[in-house]
Amino acid sequence: MKIHFDKRLLHFRQPAGTSRGVYTTHLSYYVTIERDGKVGCGECSVLPDLSCDAMPAADYEAILNDTARYVESHGTIPTEELRPYPSVLFGFETAMAHLDAGTTALFDTPFARGEEGIPINGLVWMGTFEEMYRRLEEKLRTGFHCVKLKIGAIDFERELTLVRHIRDHFPKEQIELRVDANGGFTPDNAMERLNALAPYGIHSIEQPIRQHQWDVMARLCRQSPLPIALDEELIGVNDRNEKKRLLDTIHPAYIVLKPSLHGGMSGCREWIELAKERGIGSWITSALESNIGLNAIAHFCASVYGPSITFPQGLGTGLLYKDNIDMPLEIRGDRLWYNKAKEAPVR
Repeated sequence: MKIHFDKRLLHFRQPAGTSRGVYTTHLSYYVTIERDGKVGCGECSVLPDLSCDAMPAADYEAILNDTARYVESHGTIPTEELRPYPSVLFGFETAMAHLDAGTTALFDTPFARGEEGIPINGLVWMGTFEEMYRRLEEKLRTGFHCVKLKIGAIDFERELTLVRHIRDHFPKEQIELRVDANGGFTPDNAMERLNALAPYGIHSIEQPIRQHQWDVMARLCRQSPLPIALDEELIGVNDRNEKKRLLDTIHPAYIVLKPSLHGGMSGCREWIELAKERGIGSWITSALESNIGLNAIAHFCASVYGPSITFPQGLGTGLLYKDNIDMPLEIRGDRLWYNKAKEAPVR
């Protein structure tokens, strides 16, 4: 078994704005495992100032190399040792799954066989009011029935006007609306803003305040007129007992899982299991990976939630980059499909 790495700087088609800043480029590492003439490829992707394993490139590459030497020597992934490094774990899990499957269809599911598409939400990035309005109109015109708005970057009243516009033209029975504050509210204004959003039939709001404020978030989850979903709050919580403590303390309506941020595939399975035991819902999204990572996340999603997924997932990011990697993924209407006719070796 031999393992090597490549890295690529990806360029966004348009700036991707969140309450934490604007992304224009994104660096990803690709791990390739060769065994008996077969090859498996995975993506290790971190988000600066967000991923718990974001660090200087030299330190990150040292962890990649140490992991590679271990896998070459033992033939297995050191899953427990990699809990603090979810992006590394996810990349190696993906590469090994690809190697074992012999195809980019990582798991045997109706999605992998091209029989079912996964419903996805249309994502409207933060921007000026005019930019968000234009992106929203485009998503609705394309046929999405669930739209997720990134909020918290412009004046809240302007964002509320956009929400009001949606509901003036599309009732909640026609368009499911989700919002993601990315921690953009404060403990002082969060409840006021949640109450202002409540009349518009919003499905849920992700991470209204910044993470690590468990008592405040728990109170918001108890009192909010909108269901609250945790996202950033889960980052860095990698121990099983700590996951239990977080869910028991805050008890959100949902958790939103990104394998690169939340423990790889194995860590996300653990989150899903613990959440389900507590009556907490979940869904899966990508975290700005290229199509290598997105493909793995889609197949993972199909394996844990399928068959016949009806709950929209956050997997509509395949067109983010000008220089993405070709994979047999296609968006048709509001569903992500795997096109087996376009399967090809990953390079």
